[in-house]
Amino acid sequence: MIETDIAIIGAGPVGLFAIFETGLLKLRCHLVDYLPQAGGQLSEIYPKKPIYDIPGFPTVGAQELVDNLLKQAEPFKPSYTFGERIETLTKNGEKDFVLSTHLGTTIHAKVIVIAGGLGCFEPRKPEVINLDKYENGKGVSYMILDPEKYRGKKVVLAGGGDSALDWAIFLADIAAEVTLVHRSESFRAAPHSVNTALKLAEEKKITVLLNSNLQEVFGVDNLDIVTVLNTKTNEIQKIDADNLIPLFGLSPKLGPIGNWGLNIEKNAIEVNTDDYSTNIPGIYAIGDINTYKNKLKLILCGFHEAALMAHSAYKYINPEAKYTMKYTTVSGVSAF
Repeated sequence: MIETDIAIIGAGPVGLFAIFETGLLKLRCHLVDYLPQAGGQLSEIYPKKPIYDIPGFPTVGAQELVDNLLKQAEPFKPSYTFGERIETLTKNGEKDFVLSTHLGTTIHAKVIVIAGGLGCFEPRKPEVINLDKYENGKGVSYMILDPEKYRGKKVVLAGGGDSALDWAIFLADIAAEVTLVHRSESFRAAPHSVNTALKLAEEKKITVLLNSNLQEVFGVDNLDIVTVLNTKTNEIQKIDADNLIPLFGLSPKLGPIGNWGLNIEKNAIEVNTDDYSTNIPGIYAIGDINTYKNKLKLILCGFHEAALMAHSAYKYINPEAKYTMKYTTVSGVSAF
């Protein structure tokens, strides 16, 4: 069980900046994200994309911005849960929200801040017979959190983008066997990664199956076999496997948050622009996941929302406390 002042759902740039703003008020944060690392869309989808509208930076790389936000948050000692999706929200008392993830992690918080960008990024799952039967620790997963988990294992990866190629290359020295399944003869990945993977295949360090689609998975209790169809020859091949990892990208969905009683408009959460609170006291929504009149989906607008949210959350948690805002240029940044 995790206890914190503020639970932030979403570890994108706006969620990360919220750590800093609430930290200045001596509030501790725990962040939860379904992705395997901090950064949200910036890290997962376009880490090398230049961003031009962050004040003080004529241009900054997406991943560079994430790294800087993490460094800025460090003095306030945030904690994180990655690779887990929030499933339920309950309330034990006036200031005791309880979040539970799909893997059973429980988080108690006085305030909830939803900073999920466009929503929870969920994996695009291929149409494979019995696929869902072997999820949740039984052999099928859609992201790699700990590469060591696959040491000495027989791993089948599927996909033709950077993620699939990069992991095939990385796991070549860790897994007992690596098979990469791709539906085409051409890849969407960086040329260097493609060349490296094909060279490993020539050296028989990995197996690459082109013009091939996943068909079905089998096993008694856990995954044992993956079948693959060659679309040119119509041959079906059975592959012994301990793990199957389809890597076909992510799609944003509001997910379970849509069932929490929040006011929703067109897949976004309605907020009060005084402090970006929702219709449920103690729950705030900042960044691209909220909506209000004249809303602009810009990172810098999300930063503004995080600042106002932080001061409102402080007052919600400490209604009797007297607080006078001090500029950081005067007070500095005091670590916990």
